[in-house]
Amino acid sequence: MTEQATTGTRWHLTGDWFDVCKCAIPCPCTFAQPPTYGDCEGVLVWHIREGNFGDVRLDDLNVLMLGSFEGNPWAGTHTDPYAAVFLDERADDQQRAALGAVFGGEAGGWPAQFGAMFHPEMRGMDIAPIDVEIDEDLAAWRAEIPGRVTASAEALTGPTTPDGARVQVHNAPGAEVGPGQVATWGRATVDRADAFGFSWERSGKSSKYFPFDWSGPD
Repeated sequence: MTEQATTGTRWHLTGDWFDVCKCAIPCPCTFAQPPTYGDCEGVLVWHIREGNFGDVRLDDLNVLMLGSFEGNPWAGTHTDPYAAVFLDERADDQQRAALGAVFGGEAGGWPAQFGAMFHPEMRGMDIAPIDVEIDEDLAAWRAEIPGRVTASAEALTGPTTPDGARVQVHNAPGAEVGPGQVATWGRATVDRADAFGFSWERSGKSSKYFPFDWSGPD
């Protein structure tokens, strides 16, 4: 599948992305600034609403990544980038190969650009049940791999936020899903990980949601 990807397999994915991390609200990384405490670690989640890799359908599949780094990846000054990836256990062999090609960067598009910038050392990859829930009104979002990862957040609000309105940023200078999408800010209610040498548990820190719309191999 990787060979096919590098020779021009067309693909297109649309869906939902969110993270929870150790930064204070709002996470400076989305503004292309260094993380709050100089380093960052957290959970990144992708839910594919609709997608295809050539003739392989990828609708409704999930991908989750644990990651950490020091410094500012957007400025190319970061160090010690590490990651581990989980692929949806519901995916068959063809779908897993397609997900690996796209999210591993071999198939081009935004994931290839982001991967080349972040360039993490991979600690591992596993197939797992990944439960993802995203409220249609973006009041809350969550993901769980039982016993290994829990990431949940509620939409950020405050005394001057109108009822039901979302706190959003347009034209983010460090949008993790690429240019052209709107960030919706949240507050993490659970951020817990215990896998591949990543281990933390906290709440009350930053979270944000982005839609994504990617295609490749361009």
